[in-house]
Amino acid sequence: MNRRKVPPLPTSVRVGAILLAMLVMPSAHASLFQGETLDAVANGMAWFILVVMPFVGIAIFWIVHVLPEKIAEKRHHPNKDAIHVLCLLSLVFGGMLWPFAWLWAYTRPVVHKMAYGTEKHEDYFVEQSELAVSGKLAAEHVDQLRAELESMKRSGNLTPELKRVYERLQDVRPRSAAADTGGAG
Repeated sequence: MNRRKVPPLPTSVRVGAILLAMLVMPSAHASLFQGETLDAVANGMAWFILVVMPFVGIAIFWIVHVLPEKIAEKRHHPNKDAIHVLCLLSLVFGGMLWPFAWLWAYTRPVVHKMAYGTEKHEDYFVEQSELAVSGKLAAEHVDQLRAELESMKRSGNLTPELKRVYERLQDVRPRSAAADTGGAG
């Protein structure tokens, strides 16, 4: 008898046959665990989801709703206190006011600038004056701060706090440009 050799099947056909066999096999398990271990793991997951996850959800909800307030503080928004109140109200109303707080924190306070002569909160001027007094503020920044406070003074918009800041800045000697570059001029 003359036997002919059958050539081997291509790799793609073999892989396809293996995948088909895996699909047809009825012995698939949905879990790595079996018996009492499966029950213990399921109970642990249930307790975790019922006890821990609500606190995690509340914490994430709180963090997200405080973001506009943090943004307003970082940008020295003049209405940062009102944005803070809107964020708290948003927590009470289930987050419906949060988008308004977010937008308000990112808007430029043009009307505030027209009314008061500045786009910054008073805290900005207090912080900058402390930096100027300690010598950590460059000369051009001190001059800019003085000019903005002078403009506000001319329009009569200086609060008692800003008047003290303005008077304190009059005595400040800003660091020189040579000090900014380390003496190499």
